[in-house]
Amino acid sequence: MKAIALTEFGDPEVMTLRDLPDPLLGPDQVLVEVRAAGVNPVDFKIRAGYLRGLMPHHTPLIPGWDVAGVVRAVGIGVRDWQPGDEVLAYARKDHVQFGAYAELISLPDRMVARKPSTVDFVTAAALPLAGLTALQSLKAVGAGEGDVVLVHAAAGGVGHLQVQIARALGVARVIGTASPRNHDFVRSLGAEPVAYGDALVDAVAELVGGDGKVDAVVDNVGGVAFDQSLWLVRDRARMTSIVDGQRALEHGVTNTWARPDAAQTQWLADLVASGELEVEVQRTFPLAEAAAAHRLLEGGHVRGKVVLTV
Repeated sequence: MKAIALTEFGDPEVMTLRDLPDPLLGPDQVLVEVRAAGVNPVDFKIRAGYLRGLMPHHTPLIPGWDVAGVVRAVGIGVRDWQPGDEVLAYARKDHVQFGAYAELISLPDRMVARKPSTVDFVTAAALPLAGLTALQSLKAVGAGEGDVVLVHAAAGGVGHLQVQIARALGVARVIGTASPRNHDFVRSLGAEPVAYGDALVDAVAELVGGDGKVDAVVDNVGGVAFDQSLWLVRDRARMTSIVDGQRALEHGVTNTWARPDAAQTQWLADLVASGELEVEVQRTFPLAEAAAAHRLLEGGHVRGKVVLTV
């Protein structure tokens, strides 16, 4: 098969298109013909070598934890899937090596959800990691009916889904931080936009009134936004960060590291199919241009998601 792989860590150019052996198919696995692979910030962190102290890495390393495609074959112990099924998955395995930037990927069947026929492969590939991060972080802070929730980076890959999922969970008000050029987009998602910067605390306090506090915060940015959120959230137990795990622990804040969950992935995919959740894809790239996709994402100004097509 053809795949994007690296044998050393570094800049985007370490990734090249190669001919590699087809994946093995274990007894509880499905072999998927990849149609599209989502590109996430964790991918370029892996490419740069930043996660080598966290998870085992092996080369040649194929990046990519988001996949949508068609089942080619199933292992002898698989009962729920068959060749021809259209699927999507958050494909994070225990070891980092055999990812989704490839023509084929083998996955444990416990990760796989069924792609609704009305959802295209690009949209499906953009959904799993960002969608699960959005959903699981909202659940971590207990977001629900009557709450006022602050979402940082509300126009980003995770944030734009968080805003919509929060509304689906019954959250009363969502306030979303974003650059001014994305304020109309954030409004269209159902959130009240506020700009980043030194005036953020005052701006949010003015919006909510009363004691100037929000019920819950989901932090997708870290840094200054994390510090400001400590002032804005009424109870730090209802704040989570997907960025700064160590500082979160130090301040009594939870850290959200998305876990593969086929049932939650299915719920999200069905929400997309029903029209209740829209996945914004700013740009697609062919598989061979994975380095260009990484450069775009690392620039930090992407609205929604970036996807590779295979």
